[in-house]
Amino acid sequence: MMDARDSTGTAGQMPVVGGRVRTGPSRLRTALRVASLCLLLLMALFAGGFGWFASKVSHMTTPANPAKADAIIVLTGGQARLDAALDLLASGKGERLLISGVHPSASRRQLQAATGGDKALFSCCVDIDRAALDTIGNAEESAKWVESHAYGSVILVTNNYHMPRSLLEMGRLLHGAKLEPYPVVNTNLDNGDWLTKPEALRVLLTEYSKYLLALARGIVPVRQSADSVALAEVSTAKD
Repeated sequence: MMDARDSTGTAGQMPVVGGRVRTGPSRLRTALRVASLCLLLLMALFAGGFGWFASKVSHMTTPANPAKADAIIVLTGGQARLDAALDLLASGKGERLLISGVHPSASRRQLQAATGGDKALFSCCVDIDRAALDTIGNAEESAKWVESHAYGSVILVTNNYHMPRSLLEMGRLLHGAKLEPYPVVNTNLDNGDWLTKPEALRVLLTEYSKYLLALARGIVPVRQSADSVALAEVSTAKD
């Protein structure tokens, strides 16, 4: 029989297996707690960053009278962008205009007719880039164009929500040229209306996610393929 010493000597002790204390479940609970806290922190950072991004974008406005620059670049994605860029060119805000990201099947004549731009102005002062397929490609092709003309200042035309990422990508490649953002605003969201408009919220969330990926690529460089068509500080201004 077990004596008194045997019965009391093991009281309160954890059972052992093979001489080792069972700690697996405790370690698992700790790991789960840490993982949950990290996830909550990441969610909070994402939400906070999105709030900043949406507020910044929604408060961007189109400059009434931008300073003259050497050239103008417009990123395709909407008629309003093209109209704004052509108006800037016609008013003498830049010597030449690059329309970046034009569909390969679109001819110069078709593009001029679609935009209603002046034929003579279109012939003399508009260049068309058909190689870029995305914002990274816009930046790559625009950098080649700016360098070939030795421009020192460029007005960048795109929608307000697209401007932060465009400035980021352009700023990485246009080392010798100053970028002047010209955000095009299709919908006024500066009173927080994006919170109650599902489509606006979707667009902002999508663009914010792409912006974060662009930031991450700057921290962890990803090699671009030869055929690839690749902060500046966000100070002002939708596809």
